[in-house]
Amino acid sequence: MTADDALLELLAQLQSRNYRFTAVTPGTHARVLQRPRPGVLTLRDIFGWNRPFEAADIDRRIFDLLRHAGAVEKARGGLRSRVRVASLCDRLFLHSSFPTEAADSVFFGPDTYRFCSFVASELSTMKPSSWMVDMGAGSGAGGIIAASAAQASRLSLIDINPAAARLARLNARFAGVAAEVVVADRVSGGCDVVIANPPYLIDSAHRTYRHGGRDFGGEVALRWARQSLSSLTPGGSSLLYTGAAIVDGRSPLLEAISDLARETSAHVTSRELDPDVFGEELVRPEYADVERIAAIGIKMVKR
Repeated sequence: MTADDALLELLAQLQSRNYRFTAVTPGTHARVLQRPRPGVLTLRDIFGWNRPFEAADIDRRIFDLLRHAGAVEKARGGLRSRVRVASLCDRLFLHSSFPTEAADSVFFGPDTYRFCSFVASELSTMKPSSWMVDMGAGSGAGGIIAASAAQASRLSLIDINPAAARLARLNARFAGVAAEVVVADRVSGGCDVVIANPPYLIDSAHRTYRHGGRDFGGEVALRWARQSLSSLTPGGSSLLYTGAAIVDGRSPLLEAISDLARETSAHVTSRELDPDVFGEELVRPEYADVERIAAIGIKMVKR
């Protein structure tokens, strides 16, 4: 049994036990872990909350699968799983252990749920896709959910992070969704739908899943918007979910997206999905002029 086979079987074992876990923000996760350890650990404690455990706390079959996968490590208080499992739309997804401090961490949290909800809503009004690309796919959740909703004939999951590509490939296989997984930093031309959830926070560690670059964290989102438009066939659509800093009641990112749309003759619409996310980030000096960070969904159609 290979490590990948062991992780796939782990997902199957968890599914057979009706495992469910909603991934929360890092702040909420940390607060829950500060509470006293439960007397009897559940699978949600081990694979959701990522609590330390002893071998006796877990089913022997599941523990053996963790070992075969190389996904168990020593930790303060016992052992710890090196992967977590979240549920979304009755599917299970592998992602990184907590805290996601490593540069190649594969994040899964509230943005993932909002992203998938936005994309599924938009796709419900569009014709089936012949080739859909999930740009910066991470765990692959967005592309996997979207390809099913849109009945996409072809799905590509693209990420610059090899660790993300591995988990995206496993998550797609477990979901029964055919997908080509590519380690790259750009989309090749010819697709008719691009979905993307670019990073949008200012991160001093420059983690790829989190750091949005300059312009209050909007640099990466704007670059991805431009790149996705250049990759689309005429009439194709780009669905971008991201965060936008609001300064004096306006969004510099949305203004830049509007300029891009005029420059490329694309049709753009946007909607605010959540008015206030990651408010704790505003204490950083880089956000001194920012009054809030909003989660937004942007649709761009190439003329």
